[in-house]
Amino acid sequence: EIHIKEPIEKEVNPRLLPGELLLCEASTVYKYVQEDGSNRGTYGKLVCTNFKISFLDDDSASDDNEPQFKNKIVGENDITLQCVDQIYGVYDEKKKLLTGQLRKYPEKLIIYCKDLRVFNFCLRYTKEEEVKRIVSGIVHHSQTPKLLKRLFLFSYASAAPNNTDGRNQTVMFETLEDWRDELERTKGNVKYKAVTTNEGYRVSEKLPLYFVVPICISEESILKYEGRGIPIWCWSCHNGAALLKMSAFPKEQDDSTSQMQKAFLDGIYKTISKPPYELLKMDDLSSSLPSLQDIQTAYTRFKQLFLIDNSTDFWATDVKWFSLLESTNWLEIIRRVLKKAIEVAECLEIQQTNVLLIEERATDLCCVISSLVQVMMDSYSRTKSGFQSLIQKEWVIGGHSFLDRCNHLHKSEKEEAPVFLLLLNCVWQLVQQYPPAFEFTETYLTVLSDSLYVPIFSTFFFNSQHQRDTNKSGESLKTQSGPFRFLTVWDWSVQFDPKAQAFLNNPIYAEKPKPDKSQRKTARFKHQRQLSLPLTQAKPSPKRGFFREETDHLIKNILGKRIGKFINSSDEPPNSLREFYDSWHSKPVDYHGLLLPRIDGPEIKVWAQRYLRWIPEAQLHGGGTIATAAKILDLMEEVQSLQVKMDEEHSQAVCGDVHSVPVLRNSARLSSLFPFALLQRQSVKPALPTSTWKDLEDEDDLVKRDDEFVDLSGDML
Repeated sequence: EIHIKEPIEKEVNPRLLPGELLLCEASTVYKYVQEDGSNRGTYGKLVCTNFKISFLDDDSASDDNEPQFKNKIVGENDITLQCVDQIYGVYDEKKKLLTGQLRKYPEKLIIYCKDLRVFNFCLRYTKEEEVKRIVSGIVHHSQTPKLLKRLFLFSYASAAPNNTDGRNQTVMFETLEDWRDELERTKGNVKYKAVTTNEGYRVSEKLPLYFVVPICISEESILKYEGRGIPIWCWSCHNGAALLKMSAFPKEQDDSTSQMQKAFLDGIYKTISKPPYELLKMDDLSSSLPSLQDIQTAYTRFKQLFLIDNSTDFWATDVKWFSLLESTNWLEIIRRVLKKAIEVAECLEIQQTNVLLIEERATDLCCVISSLVQVMMDSYSRTKSGFQSLIQKEWVIGGHSFLDRCNHLHKSEKEEAPVFLLLLNCVWQLVQQYPPAFEFTETYLTVLSDSLYVPIFSTFFFNSQHQRDTNKSGESLKTQSGPFRFLTVWDWSVQFDPKAQAFLNNPIYAEKPKPDKSQRKTARFKHQRQLSLPLTQAKPSPKRGFFREETDHLIKNILGKRIGKFINSSDEPPNSLREFYDSWHSKPVDYHGLLLPRIDGPEIKVWAQRYLRWIPEAQLHGGGTIATAAKILDLMEEVQSLQVKMDEEHSQAVCGDVHSVPVLRNSARLSSLFPFALLQRQSVKPALPTSTWKDLEDEDDLVKRDDEFVDLSGDML
């Protein structure tokens, strides 16, 4: 039975961006509402452009009841072509993956998205010719290999006016001055230098134009092996120890070449082992962390848990939720990556040793670990502009292959791996454990992950700075006289208006106080003492620490042998790491100092907002962190209104630095996955709820997260 909503009579046309072209469309398409299998839905028009797939119904024509958190580029019924994961056709109630040329056209179309949305379209009432055009068009434009210049990125850049917000404070690291400023900020300019050796990309097309190396490294050494075997600077700790990365030599080579390269490396190591440099610890990430293939396999399994077609599928998997979650190995990979970052932090902070991360190209796991270490050890990287600058430095300019790893061109699935998503998942663990330490929210991380698939920004659509620079030329387009002017994703005004951008800012961020000049020396000394932890044996609490033996039955079921594997996976003696971890966690948290993630079994959680936001059954109405946030935001709104009244009384202008506060109406009815799930329908549970679902509702678990906001009666005041 189908509950029919009559087809719309008025014409609804898609809103096209500059450079966007309508390629094909089909009328009288029925879009199902994911709910309880009742086949409820609405009629509309399904269109495909060179930018997106879009469903248009009568609600699309009106601006009434618009959500508070609306993306100006991608609507709730829009799917960018790069966001399409897989497309299935339904033939006689059987699902079949659609690729390439089709001999027979389906009666239903199911589109699975990389942001985990699922769209179900019925084509039974659509004209046959329109079905052929729309299905063929969607499959062709979203699934077949394409050339780089065919990306919508170039069409948009050639047609859109360049009127972006010029107040972006993100450091882009495209100039020599940017690198010198970063060296000065971290006090690394005594031992390291920014070099211009790669200007014109004469050393390597994989390296950025400018980068930083130890002062003792000569230009000849950099040129010898196209930058391989050269320690490249990432960041300097307050005590002088530095985090470095290096692109390794290929392993399979003839003996004479290997001997020459070994002699070259020995010379480099001897050079930087002398004073004023600290001792050097090398860490080959290809052997100490999972491979990219393992990461891709784990994530592929993991995301299947959240690509739910209907309510029946959700409840069918509920009984074995924990075993399914554990079998993906995704949370275990997050744990291993966080543990590796703790190891590196311990070397830099306690042992005062330089750490050299080694990887084949130093553009994947090196980026993850170096970024995580900086987020944990440098409070600047926990501000919004600082975090964005970090992504620019380590990932965009650092040469992470976004084009290949995200498979934007559908050229090779072998190169695909969610490395950047892995970083965001790890950062989210820190954000939800220490909310006041971050200027941005989990909503910021969620929309950043969504922006991976929005091809109007150049940030995540090139493999290197060289590829971006060489494709800037617009000579092939007659309408384009000069180089393309690409947008950067860091200009959030392109996607969100000021009210929506307020959801990206953390209202309980414990902003770092600016010390008086007279107290500056004392404050700096205190800051260093808080970072430097004593190596005295701390008696671990029986309720904390990831090295204790777990006895809880539920945790044993979740973890299995995971903790044992986790402890024994390190090559380092566990004692020093254990002391470091337990000693830090036994002290009060300094939100502007070192942060160590809790990596005990239950502490590594599923990023609920990103992965569960489209599933009504997983939402807590009037609960979750949003319940606390709503009260805090109401209080902030009241404080700001009082500030305005005070300023008016004193005839003063309102301070421009005050962040706008999002107003949350009917907060008692908001979903725990707000702002993505607004006022969702209450899902109907089965007549006999499973014991697992009771656990999910009653216990601290993977769906219902703790309300871990700071106690306002404490240090924040």
